[in-house]
Amino acid sequence: MEIFVSNKSSRPLYEQISTQMKAQIMSGELKAGDAVPSIRSLAKSLQISVLTVQKAYDLLQADGFIETTAGKGCYVSAQNQDFYLEEQQKKIEEHFNEAIEIARTSGISLEKLIDLLTLLYEED
Repeated sequence: MEIFVSNKSSRPLYEQISTQMKAQIMSGELKAGDAVPSIRSLAKSLQISVLTVQKAYDLLQADGFIETTAGKGCYVSAQNQDFYLEEQQKKIEEHFNEAIEIARTSGISLEKLIDLLTLLYEED
């Protein structure tokens, strides 16, 4: 498992860690039951504070991505993927609702909205 953090990023270090770990879990690189590095070892390898890594792990645990077992360490949770996908779908729906409202009040047709979404989605 590789994690990279940057002090130059506008995002806090703990957020960079949690985002990368979530991505690795979602992609299947980290699987349910896999051990994640201890807080101390990750802090040492990234040369950052233990408290920063603790905050990242707290976020991951609150979001259901990892579970902590006292005396044994932290492991990837088995229930994380469905929960995460549902949360992401909710966020997308909120943004779609805003876009639909703007399109309706501006007289933009559904076809044009779909064309725009397709164009933006395929752009890279």
